[in-house]
Amino acid sequence: MNNSDLLTYCMSKPGAEQSVHNDWKATQIKSHGVLFAMVHEVKGRPAVSLKSTPALAELLREEHSDIIPSEHLNKSHWSTLFLDGSLKDSQIYYLVDASYQQAAAAR
Repeated sequence: MNNSDLLTYCMSKPGAEQSVHNDWKATQIKSHGVLFAMVHEVKGRPAVSLKSTPALAELLREEHSDIIPSEHLNKSHWSTLFLDGSLKDSQIYYLVDASYQQAAAAR
């Protein structure tokens, strides 16, 4: 998976809007003003930060070395997934969908 494919998928969500967070050198994707994905680089690797429940975040981090707590966001809810690692595209898309649903519920 690459950043371009991921951004295209995120922007296909209803109400998705893209902006740049200059301080973090990240592209933020929000739905109706609520953040659901942040595409950026971490340690020189392409990555996306996504929101989930704290229980799912903990489980994902235990099972996958390519999922870590997000640096700039609430670590109990937000995880960073490396796009160039062992995660399958289908897993990343599923977690994008879950994060989008969390954003939709927050509206």
